[in-house]
Amino acid sequence: MSLGTVTASSEARTSLQVHPDDNVATLLDNVVDCTLLADGMTIAAGIPFGHKVALRRMEVGSAVVKYGVTIGTATHVIHPGEHVHVHNVV
Repeated sequence: MSLGTVTASSEARTSLQVHPDDNVATLLDNVVDCTLLADGMTIAAGIPFGHKVALRRMEVGSAVVKYGVTIGTATHVIHPGEHVHVHNVV
């Protein structure tokens, strides 16, 4: 059993994905002007520490999964790299 994956790089955001079913990762740094994850994925600028970024496209009504658990439902289409928060999840 994996305890999660932390990706870090001096030129990319540090993020955490705990479960293989997660469709979001949690950002673990304050480098809000950086738009790259360590795996090469482009993300939106300005996402704060502790907030989530979409790892995959989520359709309206689809589950948002963090730590292998559904934490909400997408209220808008969420594209990979977008900020996932109260403005697009209930």
